Amino acid sequence: MDSRFLHTFIVVAERGSIAEAARHLDLTPTSVAQRLRALEADVGSRLIVRAGRTVKPTVAGLRVLDHAHAVLREVRDLKSAASDTDLPAGPLRMGATPTALTGIFPTLLKRWVARHPHIEIYIEPASTTLLYERVLNGHLDAAVLVHPLFDLPKTCDWQGLREERLVLLTPADTMVRDPLETAASEPFIRYDRNVVAGKLADEYLAAQGVHPKVRFELDGIESIAKLVSEGLGVSVLPDWPVVGSFPANLRKWDLPAPCPSRTVGALWLRSSVRTPLVQAFVNMAQG
Repeated sequence: MDSRFLHTFIVVAERGSIAEAARHLDLTPTSVAQRLRALEADVGSRLIVRAGRTVKPTVAGLRVLDHAHAVLREVRDLKSAASDTDLPAGPLRMGATPTALTGIFPTLLKRWVARHPHIEIYIEPASTTLLYERVLNGHLDAAVLVHPLFDLPKTCDWQGLREERLVLLTPADTMVRDPLETAASEPFIRYDRNVVAGKLADEYLAAQGVHPKVRFELDGIESIAKLVSEGLGVSVLPDWPVVGSFPANLRKWDLPAPCPSRTVGALWLRSSVRTPLVQAFVNMAQG
């Protein structure tokens, strides 16, 4: 059984479309269909059935899907173990939040290419919640994300990389004498309270007796910063890393103590074959 055919089946099942899977895999729809037929012939059952304009797994396909992920992980582990160097072979599958991807990863990846030019890194951008789940279920080897507001399972290792204190973000021309007074009086763009820093910001302002005039609420620090730069309001956000110069049309203001911080770091499973690769990446990030 060709592991590429299993991967193709997984992508088709996730995308719900042979055409979408073909675009994702950079194959023709005919090639995708041929791989599916070959896999079905190997297992002796129909795995995909049409449902209107989409496709979905059959009952047998759903059962195979559960095992297919495990088989592909075993294949990746086997290839990684078959290395004649001090480190396992790649690729190293890393997740990153959007701000980590733009603010932390460029410098780290430049160092990585200089030290380990032959070890590929696959990078998946996503929210902290999704990355956390994908590390725990083995789809990712590690992720750079925000530490959740709960204890991590003992099957994981964690290394903090940055502390990002909450700050008030305003247009550069906003006159600020008291950051809390500004947060209370100006139109406010709230960072989504379903994410760690959004919850911290909401609780901090409440503890300070500040009830902002909320105009919008959304996730995405850079999206909020863009709205602030357009003069649509002010916001309380973590002091995130910026590549290059900080935008001239924005300004950050320190908030009165006690002001909370979010911790950004690397999370990985201890038992993975590629754990030495993760540790090399984390050590480099600390260096």
